[in-house]
Amino acid sequence: MRELDRITLNPDVMGGKPCIRGLRVTVGTILGLLAAGHSHQEILDTYPYLEPEDIRAALTYATWRVEEREVTLSAR
Repeated sequence: MRELDRITLNPDVMGGKPCIRGLRVTVGTILGLLAAGHSHQEILDTYPYLEPEDIRAALTYATWRVEEREVTLSAR
């Protein structure tokens, strides 16, 4: 998924939370703003260094993560 190329995970940036292109803007921040009713344009105006593709990448990443299923492995 090319969109996921924009999502970075670095333990030295925002505590390792998924961020947009290494910036200090987390996927959670973008999703929270969208959930609160902010438009894509409002987000881009608030964070002028973001690009429309960054918002799409955050949504793609979130969708991928919620579809993921964790399986507990038993010790043998």
